[in-house]
Amino acid sequence: MTSKVIAVTGASRGIGSAIALELARRGFTVGCLTRKGRGPETGDAKEYAARFVNVACDVTDEASLKAAFMDVTEKAGALHGLVNNAGIHLDGASHELPTATYEKVMATNATAVFAACREAYPHLVKNGGAIVNIGSFFDKLGVKRNVAYCASKAAVGAITRCLAVEWAAKGIRVLDVAPGYIVTDLNRDAMTKGPLADYLKKRVPSGVSGTTADVAKLVAAIFSEDIPFLSGETIYIDGAQGVNH
Repeated sequence: MTSKVIAVTGASRGIGSAIALELARRGFTVGCLTRKGRGPETGDAKEYAARFVNVACDVTDEASLKAAFMDVTEKAGALHGLVNNAGIHLDGASHELPTATYEKVMATNATAVFAACREAYPHLVKNGGAIVNIGSFFDKLGVKRNVAYCASKAAVGAITRCLAVEWAAKGIRVLDVAPGYIVTDLNRDAMTKGPLADYLKKRVPSGVSGTTADVAKLVAAIFSEDIPFLSGETIYIDGAQGVNH
């Protein structure tokens, strides 16, 4: 059990929901920052409802971010960590991709990550702590129709490295957890049957896609184990697909 408080953006569904639940199971108080101001909507969320501090937050609105962290710390008493999970995935042929679409992806997946880290900083610096940014193994790949998404996730890795170096003296660690293909409620059909499922069976060495629980356990372990010398790294969790040739 722990008295530490971790904020998680995009905590209502998918990977964010799984992370929030896993942290709660391990005894953390979890500030769930979501557009609707709700906690996890899946799994055994009701069992851990007492450990959730649910706050409405738009990660692309800096004032909203600042207010959300203030709200979490006022209600929970402190902030010891942050998981930047909220993100979007918009694709399209690069030769006709509108700049507005590219900028929307970058704003949510990269700029908001930096802004959330910055707004969490004055709270984290009081106690030391850790930030885990959720990237993607697309950060090192060339993927058709995904120039904005790949660029945004590469930026997450760069943000992670820079902040880890700059804030180390303040006792703040920063890491990038970069998943591969993960099955969620939203993509389950595409990931388990059809062309994508057939492709992944060939490309993932084990032939099996990842689960939200896989990512959640890794993220929660970073906070639970509290390894002071682990910072600035991108940790890939893709079933070795990214290195499979």
